[in-house]
Amino acid sequence: MFIQDFGWDLYFEELWIGCRSEDCVPARVVSQQRGLWRVAGEFGECWAEASGRLRTESEAGADWPAVGDWVAAEVHAGRTNALIQHVLPRRSRFARKVAGKQVAEQVIVANIDVALIVAALDGDFNVRRIERYMAQCWESGARPAIVLNKSDACAEGQERAAEIEEIAKSAPVFLISAKTGEGLEALETYFLKGQTIVLLGSSGAGKSTLVNRLLQEERQPTYAVRESDSRGRHTTTSRELFLLPGGAMIIDTPGLRELQLWNAAEGLSQTFADVDELAAQCRFTDCQHRNEPGCAVQAALGEGILAEDRLDSWRKLQREQEFLLRKMDPETGAAQKKRIKIVMRQVRENYQRRDKGKN
Repeated sequence: MFIQDFGWDLYFEELWIGCRSEDCVPARVVSQQRGLWRVAGEFGECWAEASGRLRTESEAGADWPAVGDWVAAEVHAGRTNALIQHVLPRRSRFARKVAGKQVAEQVIVANIDVALIVAALDGDFNVRRIERYMAQCWESGARPAIVLNKSDACAEGQERAAEIEEIAKSAPVFLISAKTGEGLEALETYFLKGQTIVLLGSSGAGKSTLVNRLLQEERQPTYAVRESDSRGRHTTTSRELFLLPGGAMIIDTPGLRELQLWNAAEGLSQTFADVDELAAQCRFTDCQHRNEPGCAVQAALGEGILAEDRLDSWRKLQREQEFLLRKMDPETGAAQKKRIKIVMRQVRENYQRRDKGKN
């Protein structure tokens, strides 16, 4: 195997010239399991650990190697194990806020060219979830595309595809069946040699079935979803990169139980460009798009141009992003608290004036 087969190009070559290490070779992380990384390069493949220096310097989880990263690896004699000395700067990365209350970034995959949001056309189909994934995908630096899977089990596949095309804007939408192979020919033309594609989506969407179909062999385990709610089990337990027959690479990922946005302001603007465009036409720059006069957003709702649930989704994700920014930036949080105090004081004063008027 040549290193170019794993996506090495002039971009990473220039980075390597600037940060190459003695006794190290470039390698790509192709899988990750409990503090160990599987790395691949011209030496073949082997398991690797983080060096002491990397452990010391990588205090934040986002600095740790992720599947898709290019690293400087010190391959030991026999080529059965290696040490990762450092991670090359990433060209793109799909990240999220770590689950729970902790405010930290978790990098899911790195150096991806295309992010495929896989959604199943069954009882677990959720337009709002797709919008959430799109926002983070646009932020990642990769090109998002939407794959509507299980068309063989849905009579309204074309209608749902048209619905998603309305919100996808410039992102392509593919209607496929990973089980039967329907629609895969159009999808595969989207894959270019040397590019890295990641599959994202909930458990049960059919990501592993799609990987097996693209690889033309059964490499990933698959199970049926629950009949009651079409939810799937976590058949994929780790992220892993595979080489496709056509020369592209694909990364399978476990279904995410939750996707909390991370630093996705630009991704939200891209995903909800129609709402932002309407908001820019409002009479007042601080319009809240509720009952204000001259609100272009409310006018669009009344005319049926904008759906209420899409506006609600936009508001929800905006609030989530603002909350995250307050947690990340103490100054922003302090300013927000000060603004709330002023508003509450005004409310109390209004109540006091009203009560005096009654007396």
